[in-house]
This record gives sequence, structure tokens and C-alpha cells, in this order.
Amino acid sequence: MADDEVCIGDRCRIGEAEFEVTQPRVTCYRVRTRLHEPRMASLLVAHHRPGFYLRVITEGRVRAGAQIARTRTGKGLLTVADTDALLCLSGPDPAKLRTTLSIEALSPGWQQSFQDMGRRLDEPPRSSPAAPGWRDFRRLHVTQVVPESPTVSSFYLQAMDSQPLPPAMPGQYLSVRVPREGQPSLVRSNSLSSAPSAAEYRISVKREDRCAVSTYLHTHLNSGDVIEVTAPRRTFVLAGNHMPVALFSADIGVTPVLAMLHQPAREHSSRAVWWVQSARNPGQHAFAEEARRVLARLPNACAFIYYTTPNLEAARGPGITHGHVTNESIRELGIPADAHAYLCDPAGFMSDVAAPLQLAGLSGSNIHTEIFGALAAVNPGLTGPGPAHPHQPPGPQSTGPFVTFARSGLSTRGSDQYETLLELTEACDIPTRWSCRTGVCHTCTTPPLTDHVQYTTQPLENPASGETLPCCSIPTTDVLLDL
Repeated sequence: MADDEVCIGDRCRIGEAEFEVTQPRVTCYRVRTRLHEPRMASLLVAHHRPGFYLRVITEGRVRAGAQIARTRTGKGLLTVADTDALLCLSGPDPAKLRTTLSIEALSPGWQQSFQDMGRRLDEPPRSSPAAPGWRDFRRLHVTQVVPESPTVSSFYLQAMDSQPLPPAMPGQYLSVRVPREGQPSLVRSNSLSSAPSAAEYRISVKREDRCAVSTYLHTHLNSGDVIEVTAPRRTFVLAGNHMPVALFSADIGVTPVLAMLHQPAREHSSRAVWWVQSARNPGQHAFAEEARRVLARLPNACAFIYYTTPNLEAARGPGITHGHVTNESIRELGIPADAHAYLCDPAGFMSDVAAPLQLAGLSGSNIHTEIFGALAAVNPGLTGPGPAHPHQPPGPQSTGPFVTFARSGLSTRGSDQYETLLELTEACDIPTRWSCRTGVCHTCTTPPLTDHVQYTTQPLENPASGETLPCCSIPTTDVLLDL
């Protein structure tokens, strides 16, 4: 039964049993391991021979040598090979993609994937993210250090030659590198908190004693000092349209959404804006006055502030609630179903907000989240004892290029002991995201903040500009990954 002849929804009788074709086989990393061929997963997809899965319609006895008889042809006449290509290869045929939406026999997971792809086809084309303003690290001059609360300070940065900096998009971040004597430098990512400006950048950092970078910035960095940073980047940016927007944040998660709030004010936009912020108390409420000034310039904006400290008597007024954001309070905000929502930090806050927003009618594709820290792992088919803290890989330190994991705050050296960046990441117990481990599925796609990698196995399709695939690449010189 060849993949380019069998259709999704075909039924066949084998012995006493009847089956229905439900989806192409998802090519995983095990086929590479079993056959000792690193390219095997890529070859199966590229040659349109993934194989397929069957749903049991009628149970019965099946014997080796039993004849296979087709009893019904699937609706839409979409072959297994064509279905697999729609999901795994670039440039899907819109007509075939729409055909998948009417095939009831297709498995639920593939149905959801094609529904998401169909929605993207109907959306207006989005502009590609701009390339980073510079490669590697660049020295910037600290012009001001401004306390924003007892624990948060802002650092204003300008070019050393006072020339304009590349404009940043609202919601982007940059990574800072701080020195350590006799040890690898430390790197941490911080969101830009000000309106996009070519004159200067502003990062706002909360001091956390367990974080060596934030402690260094608060105790060592002063006006007139110099610091090394990467160019701004990130896909968590405010959509450039006039749809309603809801900006949710808690604690220091306010920084990227504050930059987003500045954008419609700078454009004198009539866009409807909901500003929803959670803080412990008025004394810990960073940027409260700045946000009020910006909101006053937006004719269709409303603000809702939640103070979570129990029995707090201070700070009364319109839009102020004492307590936590709840399902009921989100429904009462009146955010329309076509709005885009942006949620930032911490993970518990975002999950508490995202679910009620979907219940209120917002599409999951319109709810954008950003977490400071490592992303959740995606490791299909594996179970383990649970998350561990990032650490140096076992064994003696090698002499290879430095690999720095920005989200995890760890630097180590690459080693021939690890065939790929993904294997090194796993050896450091940094949460990883992968499925095929061969450059097919792009689950592991990661923005390299400094791009110096080469592929040991050529991916089936190259990642987008500004991204890399750790599952099949190694560092050629020092590299900084957003992991």
C-alpha cells in the first residue's frame, strides 16, 4: 500500500478486521537510532514515504499473508504523501490544505494543525521580523540609572559614539553580558521597557539576590559605565494593526508590555487598549505614574490595577482592586473576541489569565505570552524524575567554544563528546524542546543571539532567518542561545 496511492479515510479489510487510514506516521528520532542513519527521518519525509496509521473499525483476527482489500475510498482523495507534505514541507497547496478541513477520518491532532494553518492562510500577510541591528555583543554607554521601585531600576543605554541605535520593536529584549574574574562571563536577557527610540534603549531590571547578573547591575553599574549587549530581538512584539489590544502583566513582567503601551500613544492611535497590571502593593508598583501618563494620551484606553497584599488599606480609586486577577474579573473586563492579548510573567499568572480569555471568546492564536526564564520542555516519549537545575556537563571542562544559555544563565564549553548542541543542552539539564532530532520538525527552533553554528546533518528545510536548529548543529565559535 504505497503512500502516494492510499488516501486519508480509505478503509480496508485485512482478514476479519476492517481499518481506516487516519494520518501519516509522524517520523521521530527512533528511526534514526534504529537504522544508524542520522538523515533517515529527513529522507522519509523528503521522499514522501512516511507510512501511515490505521484506526480499527471492526475487530477481528489478522494473520500474516492475509489479503488487503480496499472497501471504501477516503473523502477528498488526499493521499498520505500529500497530507504529510502539507504539514512538513514549505509552500503548502492552499486547495489541498482546505480539503483536509472536511476529512472527518483525519486524526484530531492533524485536524487541529491544519485548522491553525488554514487560519493563517486567511490572515493578511505579516511582515518578516527585522534582522537584528548588529551581530554578537556591542559596547553601549550607560547614561542614567533611575530607581523605579525599591527593587527595580532602569538603565538607559546609548551608543559609544552617540550615533542613533537601530530602532527596537515594542516587546523586544536584549541580552547583557557581565564579567566574572577567572570564570566565563554571565549573560541574562532583559526586556526593553521604553517606547521605541533610535536615541537610546532602556532596560528595567528587578534585583534578585539569586541572580548574579541582576545583582551585578544593581551594585556595580553606574552612569558613565560601559556594558556589552546584543541587539534587540524577539517575536513577542505588538502586532502592527488597529485591532483592540489587552496588555496583562505581573511584577517585573510589566517591562515588555509597557513598551507596547507606548507605541499606540506615539502614533496618536484610537486603538482600544486594556491595561491590566498586578503588583504586591503601591510601594512595589513600578511604572505606575508613567503608565498613567501614557494611558491619558489614549482616547480608548482603560486601566485595571490589582494589589495582591492582603488587608491593604491604601490606594483606593477607579480601576483599583485589592486581590488577584480571577476568571470572573477577566470576564467583566469586556475584552472583545477579536482582541490581541499579551501576557508576561510569571508562568502561573499567565496560565490563570490565558484560559479565561479563551473562555471569553479570544482565539488561542491571539493570546501571546512571554516567560522570563527557561521554556517548558517538549520531549515526546520520554519520562523522567522531573526538572533539575542547570549545571555544567559532567566530566572535565573541554576546550571547545563557549556555549551560553541566556535564559538559564549558564555558560559552558562545547565538546566533541556531544554530537549536537541539543545533546550538550541535555547534559546541562537545561529544558529542551525536540521531536525528530534530525532537522525535520523544527520543534527545537531557537534564536541564536550570536549565530556561529554549522549543521552536522543538513535540515530537511533551513530554519527561518535568525533561527537555528540545535538538534543537528554544533558551535563553530562562541555562541549564545535563547535557552
